[in-house]
Amino acid sequence: MRQQIAAANWKMNLTLSEGEQLVKALVHAGIVLKKHQRVLMGVPFPYLVPLQAAVQRVEGFDLMAQNCAATNNGAYTGEVSATMLKSLGIQWAIIGHSERREYQLEDNAVLAQKADRLLENGLKPVFCCGEPLQVREANTHNGYVETQIRESLFHLDEKAMSHVVIAYEPIWAIGTGKTASTEQAQEMHRHIRSVLEKQYGTTLADTIPVLYGGSVKANNASELFGQPDVDGGLVGGASLVADDFTAIIRSLKA
Repeated sequence: MRQQIAAANWKMNLTLSEGEQLVKALVHAGIVLKKHQRVLMGVPFPYLVPLQAAVQRVEGFDLMAQNCAATNNGAYTGEVSATMLKSLGIQWAIIGHSERREYQLEDNAVLAQKADRLLENGLKPVFCCGEPLQVREANTHNGYVETQIRESLFHLDEKAMSHVVIAYEPIWAIGTGKTASTEQAQEMHRHIRSVLEKQYGTTLADTIPVLYGGSVKANNASELFGQPDVDGGLVGGASLVADDFTAIIRSLKA
């Protein structure tokens, strides 16, 4: 079975004390993960070190950065590089989140550089892709998402690509309370996997986890994750509530 992942994206939320309490609650929730299941905690940069020890107490839990720079070092005030993350023992990072695409104007070429920096430093990218509402309404969403993936990832060889996780996040469903139907989620995830198959072949495409991100909640996770090509979720608001995120973790395919 492909790796099944519940990935939390805290975004710019919680104080360190609140974050520590949340992690403590998850650690003491009695979660027992199977070998193919993993929980990733995408926390703000300042919290990566102080939360590390607590997360490592649970088998299958890892911290994850919410971003990384497109270069390894240099005069880039305020940036955090993959080299720095590696030095902290961090093994995962989100790139291409729709909020960074919109607010920081990150394009597919920049994200290709970020993917390279992460992979050359031994980190695994969680690459976000997804369409805005007008693209969905114009019924051009398949081509839109395919272009994002092709332009940011398809320069990678098979070995590098095997370390990538893809997170499909329909922008119209992020923080809006709207969720793609299970049929819409499965349709796009199947399309993404078919795009991977054309480039890398069926064997590799079948091993790459594709997560759904877009108003995943405790009450819809099981149905979403039950789809054959949905391998977990990238979870925003619900990951800030211990009981909700615990339920989402327990909804991963067994």
